[in-house]
Amino acid sequence: MKTLFRNKAGRLLSAVALIALAAPAMANTLNQNVSWTIDRTGTTAKYRTVAYGDSIFAGYNGSISNAGKYSAPTVDAEYLSARWNADIESVRRAKSGAVARDVYENKIVAERSYMQAASTRVVSFEMCGNDGLQARSAFKSQTGTCDYSGLDAAINSCKTYVAAAMDYINTNAHANTRLKVISNLHYPGYNTDNVQSACRDAGTGQTVNMRDRFLPAIAKMNYWMCEYARQKGFQCADSFAQYMAADYDSNGDGLIDSDALRYVSGESEASYVTRTSVALRATLRDANTKFVSSSSSFDYIQSDDTHPTYTGGTVSAGLWGGTTGTGAPRYSSFTNGRNPIWNQYGHERMGWALSVYQPANP
Repeated sequence: MKTLFRNKAGRLLSAVALIALAAPAMANTLNQNVSWTIDRTGTTAKYRTVAYGDSIFAGYNGSISNAGKYSAPTVDAEYLSARWNADIESVRRAKSGAVARDVYENKIVAERSYMQAASTRVVSFEMCGNDGLQARSAFKSQTGTCDYSGLDAAINSCKTYVAAAMDYINTNAHANTRLKVISNLHYPGYNTDNVQSACRDAGTGQTVNMRDRFLPAIAKMNYWMCEYARQKGFQCADSFAQYMAADYDSNGDGLIDSDALRYVSGESEASYVTRTSVALRATLRDANTKFVSSSSSFDYIQSDDTHPTYTGGTVSAGLWGGTTGTGAPRYSSFTNGRNPIWNQYGHERMGWALSVYQPANP
């Protein structure tokens, strides 16, 4: 009987080959957990922030072995370290490729111990992006008569598990927790979705513009993330507004576009969806070109046209385990509550959006 591995070198090559073959499947649901402590000079107090989510909070960059060190939750922790003059442990429990139910069941519920620690002061989460991406992919592959039920199912799943996650965090986060916050969804591929479908609408017999279908669906998900936050004692970091509109008044309505796009506390779903996907539609821009002024822009989306850009290097996170590490803060001061690159990368912008709700004291 022949043996599969003839020698040590052969075993190594075979293992690498097997990993390479399995990587695409594993990356669909890849745990990418990180604990990184912002170690501020001259401080003795140490507090924890806990972030649950999918590839966005993971800092996913296409790798099965590493992720961005400064994804949004760790950027948020850096702001908190400066505000409180304390060391902040940023715990990210993330699973790339996970739909909302997976994030809820296998991160928030199964890994509740991280937010139950007495040092916990902030709990944040994000979800639903993969529900939307999977529904979008399924719709794009349709021929014949268009079936919109997949988009509706994604919206309903998002609503169900966002509400469940908030209820669970409210019950299980340590009593010392001072802030609970959710980040809603940006629209990756906004420009590339501006094409006609291969399927035809049952009523008109015509193909449909895919962006016209997907935009209201994302708007409904985003509305309920922020509305449930209002109802259940969370804050809502409106990443859709931060990513998808310019930081100046492009339409002359007297409002900065990104401010005008934000969720308004207490508004109805119909009002929000109409305002963001119809009335202000002309101000929406693909986040690959995020205008921070009328003459300056930055790329908030990586080359995969999905995940936010980042800076500050990477950490081990994925197939070979996660990183537990410590590092000094990158910046010693924050002018007007913002670091010098707050609007230059997607993760920096999301981290800042999370940070604006931080309490003054621990």
